[in-house]
Amino acid sequence: MEYAIETFSLTKIFSDWWGRSRVIAVDDLNLKVRPNEVYGFLGPNGSGKTTTLKMLLGLLHPTKGKAIVLGGDATDPQINRRIGFLPEESYLYKYLTARETLDFYGQLFKLPAKVRRMRIEALLDMVGLKAVANRTIGTFSKGMARRIGLAQALINDPELLILDEPTTGLDPIGTRQIKDLILELAKRGKTILLCSHLLADVEDVCSRIAILYGGKIQAEGDVSELLRHSDKTEILTGRLSPAAIEKIKQTLAEEHAEYTIGSPIDKLETFFINIVARAQQQAVPTSGAESKTQISNFLSAGTNDRANREALLNQLVSASDERPAVPDTQQVKSQPAPLSPADENLLKELTEQADSKPVVTQPTQTKPAPAQSDQPNKSVLDELTGRSGADTKNAHPGDSANA
Repeated sequence: MEYAIETFSLTKIFSDWWGRSRVIAVDDLNLKVRPNEVYGFLGPNGSGKTTTLKMLLGLLHPTKGKAIVLGGDATDPQINRRIGFLPEESYLYKYLTARETLDFYGQLFKLPAKVRRMRIEALLDMVGLKAVANRTIGTFSKGMARRIGLAQALINDPELLILDEPTTGLDPIGTRQIKDLILELAKRGKTILLCSHLLADVEDVCSRIAILYGGKIQAEGDVSELLRHSDKTEILTGRLSPAAIEKIKQTLAEEHAEYTIGSPIDKLETFFINIVARAQQQAVPTSGAESKTQISNFLSAGTNDRANREALLNQLVSASDERPAVPDTQQVKSQPAPLSPADENLLKELTEQADSKPVVTQPTQTKPAPAQSDQPNKSVLDELTGRSGADTKNAHPGDSANA
């Protein structure tokens, strides 16, 4: 595979209600992203960056042209499962915890439970959210939501990672952490397409960039080559004595060169990180996200240690081949329990009877109730009147009526 991403005259035109062309969002775009590189995709608002990303992911159909991602079409599920995507806005379920969110996305990729558990814990620790893993997403700040969004983009161990404004809402520590993570992922064999308005971040991590305007590429190439001023010379040395500085000034004056002599100045980001790192060394407590720099082991597919790579591959393959010992509940319901030989014979007899003649259900025989009589019970009358059986025999037939 020569290119991880390649587009051919990719064009997207949005039409109005009547089908007339109204907006040319992307115009004849020819983009080539090599494997294992960090490629910056830049441009102002409305230049066509997000539209291009959606076409690369198969979320939008191009008006004309074609896009090839990882050697195929991104709408193919087999290609799609090898891509990780962090959108500009992370629309996450706010009532799920961070751990539940990663488990949900892991199930979408049909990862085995054992692999999911391993990756979830590793990613939570990597993005600095392990201490708040059981908090619901709705209580997260925007920066913390971006961190969990990046973790979900990595849950499937993608070959291609597409990041749209990954550092939006992050503090300087989080921004530095994400940039270090991007560089480390590139070292481990990942291809990263990065869209960002923070040009300093792009300059720090990208090897090549393309600048879009009006849906067209206006400039493309290596960052160092595009930013270098070949008509100027920069010299950086250690501390010089006043006499040495005067000699340099005389030499520069003889060359009729413009120059500026001063002390180097750190970036504000570097100064800020040093201050926070000093506070962390003093164990100052904090309720926010933690700063992590190590990368998860399962993302280290490009490591140079062959033994570690093979051991990790065997671990993931063995975990993927495992199947749950208990069958699924729906399958249990759909499969009847086996019958005993006696039950099978009974079922056969009933079936044969049903085929020969209808089965008549006999009503339950109940003992008939005693018939109601208008004549009084003599034994009851004898007890009430105090007569015995002998007296009753000698009594006059009319005595019963009189009693």
